[in-house]
Amino acid sequence: MPKPESFNEQCYALLMQIPKGKIVTYGDIAHALDCKAYQAVGNAMAANPSPIIVPCHRVVKGNADVGNYALGRDKKIALLRSEGIEIDNHKIIDFAAVRFHFFGQ
Repeated sequence: MPKPESFNEQCYALLMQIPKGKIVTYGDIAHALDCKAYQAVGNAMAANPSPIIVPCHRVVKGNADVGNYALGRDKKIALLRSEGIEIDNHKIIDFAAVRFHFFGQ
């Protein structure tokens, strides 16, 4: 019998579904996991052992603020911009247009 995935591993599996040029919120991930553990999602992002490979830089706050990043906010902004996300004053421009929706949301 396979070992159940941890909460963090479930979060990381969802992150791998987000294409370049798209973002999600902490709440989007929590809802996709059928919970309201937004802060736990943030903790999982902070604990990500492979922050470039597992793209936690694509997770932003619900108010379109880019939020924090283990490698620094400037690095997060640079990564998002390199994927075509427009940012002004730490806010995602055209938030709704670049927001990714998990299947069933």
